[in-house]
Amino acid sequence: MERFMLTMRIPGALIVAMLMFPGSSAFAETPQWREVDWLELMPEEDLRLLENLPEIEHEGSGPVTLPDEIMTGRVVPEMNNTPARIPGFVVPLKTVGDQRIVEFFLVPYYGACIHVPPPPPNQIIHVKYEKGLKLDVLYDPYWVQGVLKTEKTDNVVASSSYTIVADDIEPYTD
Repeated sequence: MERFMLTMRIPGALIVAMLMFPGSSAFAETPQWREVDWLELMPEEDLRLLENLPEIEHEGSGPVTLPDEIMTGRVVPEMNNTPARIPGFVVPLKTVGDQRIVEFFLVPYYGACIHVPPPPPNQIIHVKYEKGLKLDVLYDPYWVQGVLKTEKTDNVVASSSYTIVADDIEPYTD
């Protein structure tokens, strides 16, 4: 009986210690990552505009542009602080010495931001990934997992309406 009481005291003491230190990893909740579709990042108004866009002409001497009203970067406020998992393609912004990509734009289709026009800002996510990502080829898609924030980033490449500090990045699989 004494041995049983001793084992009962240890968990109780551990619980008291964890309550005293709420940042303890023993109580840290693992986020429930929500798989997010790119269209969920567009407010209803922008979705309606997207559905009614005229066909884009790729001929002529001037750059192809999207209508200004879809480029406002409006967000879906409810997406702020969403633990998200979203697939996309990497547009590198910052690398470190061994060519690991530590900052990039995540975009919904290959070639976005490289070809004109870039997607609307609410279809671009600015990603920071401290571990860095080594890419063999740019046309491979990846899953990015982290807490989605409604924060604007402006860059010479494009503007984004959302950001993620990535917890994990892995090759895309269905």
